[in-house]
Parts: sequence; structure tokens; C-alpha cells
Amino acid sequence: MMSESPIKRRKSRQIMVGRVPVGGGAPISVQSMTNTETCDVDATVAQIQRLANVGADIVRVSVPSMEAAEAFRQIRARVDLPLVADIHFDYKIALKVAEYGVDCLRINPGNIGSEKRIRAVIDAARDKGIPLRIGVNAGSLGKTLLRKYKEPTADAMVESALTQIDILDKLDFQDFKISLKASEIFMTLQAYRTLASQIEQPLHLGITEAGGLRSGTVKSAIGLGALLMDGIGDTIRISLAADPVEEIRVGFDILKSLGLRSKGVNLVACPSCSRQNFDVIGVVNQLEARLEDIITPVDVAVIGCIVNGPGEAKVAEIGLTGASPNNLAYIDGKPHHKVDNATLVDELEAMVRARVAEKLRAEAEQAPAGIIARG
Repeated sequence: MMSESPIKRRKSRQIMVGRVPVGGGAPISVQSMTNTETCDVDATVAQIQRLANVGADIVRVSVPSMEAAEAFRQIRARVDLPLVADIHFDYKIALKVAEYGVDCLRINPGNIGSEKRIRAVIDAARDKGIPLRIGVNAGSLGKTLLRKYKEPTADAMVESALTQIDILDKLDFQDFKISLKASEIFMTLQAYRTLASQIEQPLHLGITEAGGLRSGTVKSAIGLGALLMDGIGDTIRISLAADPVEEIRVGFDILKSLGLRSKGVNLVACPSCSRQNFDVIGVVNQLEARLEDIITPVDVAVIGCIVNGPGEAKVAEIGLTGASPNNLAYIDGKPHHKVDNATLVDELEAMVRARVAEKLRAEAEQAPAGIIARG
């Protein structure tokens, strides 16, 4: 059902965040950030595992103290997902988590301190092959920039980014990605578009402090969608005041809608009308809840009547068309069997899970010896 995206992506330098390539034409990665207390190792590990279960590529963890750095060491030992350590001000924390196996350091060279301290962090990153993420945020621009521009602006954000990049250039360190986040969409768009043409490094996209689940999803979809359609963006984070798991789901939904990633169930469903032969909205809600754990790509169409149903079902892997007296289920575009309303959700779930099992078996058979395929 999903065709190849017509989007022509911006060319960028590739960095490796653990096993995940970022930039250089690699799939756009989706990440989130833990909101547990980092020193609560069990809670943080549990949240990272939940994020991994819904397909997260990368997870960021705040490390504000040496105590948190020691907790990070334990967390690192218990999870295999690539981890980014979020660090501000204390360069010794960056050196410590570099020693403990961090996959990326999120820092701002400008708030690390003296050149000697910045150089120490860069030398450690270079020695261990750790990339950096430089984060510019409209809400935390320096006093000098605010005096110059009077208020946060896209130009102020870009100047802040270029100042940080100049520090890395002087130290001949190029393995970094950069973000320019604001909660205001147009400021964010202008900042990213301006910087994208000036550097070769990958860009981390986000609308910062976007809001709650519904409003934040809408704002992020508009802002990130516009940039992604321009070909800008190599990794994304949806910043929601919600369960971090929802950030991953929304991120993949945005990428799926643009044909840029195909992880999880791609569900096509009609909005329903009086022609429907079953409760479309109820069925779709139940299916989405039941299939949340699936990260293998599967195209599913659920249409309530025979007007558009057969056409949508013919281009889906699993399809359902409402009809009287019985609904009709499709597999790979061909009518398969009749389904009555009483067993509709159960049968659709079983069909989807059977297709997922087939795909995982095929991946396992094609994988090199010793490598287990993951959906």
C-alpha cells in the first residue's frame, strides 16, 4: 500500500549513535527521552525497555550529577538500545559517561566552560568514537544574543548554532548532529531551513515543549512534517507532555504518513457513515489498542461499506469491507472469507498477527547466521 516517498532528502554527513546511523541517507531515526529519576535505575531501565518495545531507535537520559552518572553506568549495563546522555555545565560528568559507554553526548560547548574543559570532552569523544549532539533552544539563548536580537528569533538560534559549531571546528571535530528547537513553529522552520544550507552535519528535528498529547501531536506533525517534506531531518523527537512511549508512536506515524518509515501497522480506515455495516470507529479503536505492540510493517484497511472498501482492500495486505449480510475479509488484495460482526475484531487481529509471524520467519531465514531478525 505504501509507495516510495517522493521526498528528496538533504545530503548530510553520517554519524553513528551506537549501532544506529544518523544522516548520510540512513532511515530517519525516532527517539525519546526518559522522564524517570535517573538515579532510580530500575524505573529508568523499565521505561527504556517500554520505549524499545514500541520501536524506539535511540533514547536520551538526563545526567545532571555524578550520582546520576553512576546510575547511568548501571543503566548502560542493562539495556542495549543506543543511549544519549544529556549533560550541561559539568564537563567531568561528560568524561565519566564517556568512560561508561555512552553512545552520544548532548552538550552545548558554550556552557561547558573553558577551552581546556571543552577540549577534554572532545578528546574523550574522539578517542572513544562518540558523536555529539549540539542543542540550541529558543528558551535558553545566551544573554549576548538576547541583547542583540531583543528576543528569541530564528536568526538568533542560527547564530547560536554557528557559534557552537565554530568551537568544534577549531578542535577539528565534525562528528556531531545539531538541533534548533523552539515551541513556535515558524521560528523553528526558519532556523532549520537557514542552517540546513550552511552545514553538512545531520539535523535532529523537534518542536520543543510542543504541548500535551493531542495539541503537541498536531503542532509537531505540522512543523516536522513541513521540514521533512523539504528533505530536512535525519532524526526526530516529538516533545510531548505525555508518556514518552507516545512520542515514539507519534514519530513513526508522522514518518509513515510521508512514506519515510514503515514500522508498525499502517491502518487505513474510513470515518464511517450511515452506509457502514459494522461499528467502524469501535473496531478501529479496539484494533489499535490490541496491535500497539507490533512494530513489523503491515498494511491494514478497514472500510465500513462496499463503496470504497474493495478498492482499499485490494491494495492492503489485510483488508475488511463491510457488506450485508456478511463482511468480507481480504488477504493480499484477494477476497478470502466472510466475517460476521460478532467475531470481526478477533479475526482481524488473528490475520494481522499471522502476517507478522510470516514476515518474521522470512526475515529470520534470510538473516546471516548468528543474527536474529527483529521486527
